[in-house]
Amino acid sequence: MDVLISVDLEGVAGIATRQQIGPGGRDYPAARELMTAEANAAVAGAFDGGATSVVVNDSHGPADNLLGERLDRRAEYVIGEPTPLGMMQELPSGRGVVLLVGYHAGAADPAGVLAHTFSGSGFADVRLGGVSIGEADLNALIAAEHGVPVGLVTGDDVVCAHAERVFPGVVTVPVKTALGRTAARSRHPAVAREAITDGAARAVRNALSGAVRPLSIPDELLVEAELRPNGAADLAARVPGTERLDGRTVRFAAASPRQALDVLEVWAALAAHYPHR
Repeated sequence: MDVLISVDLEGVAGIATRQQIGPGGRDYPAARELMTAEANAAVAGAFDGGATSVVVNDSHGPADNLLGERLDRRAEYVIGEPTPLGMMQELPSGRGVVLLVGYHAGAADPAGVLAHTFSGSGFADVRLGGVSIGEADLNALIAAEHGVPVGLVTGDDVVCAHAERVFPGVVTVPVKTALGRTAARSRHPAVAREAITDGAARAVRNALSGAVRPLSIPDELLVEAELRPNGAADLAARVPGTERLDGRTVRFAAASPRQALDVLEVWAALAAHYPHR
């Protein structure tokens, strides 16, 4: 059983403030340690559950956060961006499962800690078929294109509750309770890691037994983004196939989840050229 662990930072235990999640922040070095430790907890659980290979994908920001020397030696890892599949790079090519560690709620969610969808500065909301989504949703559909299920989601209580509604058979590990956009009641990191190891083992066993299945991919993949920067839609609307709906919202009819991701990444890059006002 091949396992991909996609690890983000906002959903890690002990993380709640913006200064923790970027290189300029006082506590960013400590956050990298916490992120790497949760990745290791998932690696250990994956092997306990029967994994034969594990790849860890650094899925936060520019994807250069994990401390390679501290990672479990049994795992390989992906660092740097862009990559063809983004947060899902190195999806298993055969029988496998994806574990989403340190994830967070989507941009439109009113309660999730550090909630956003792919680009906090670029997107005020991302919708698929008119429904607001988070990164876990689209990543799960990308995995489904390859016939791979999502077996585990860890993060705050908000993203875990969402995963339980959307991903049949998923194991969730809430490591903190959201108290606001930048506030949380967190489990002790060591206790959270123990729970992640147990959850990852259960998720891999479920995948081996066939108890968890890939998501069904909708027949229509109409992706919309409400752009934060004033004026960013001027450029986003010039992406071939993009329809402009209003001053800030653009829409694209994607042929696949992978194409939906590609378009979102281009829109986000264009939005980065505009001041956020």
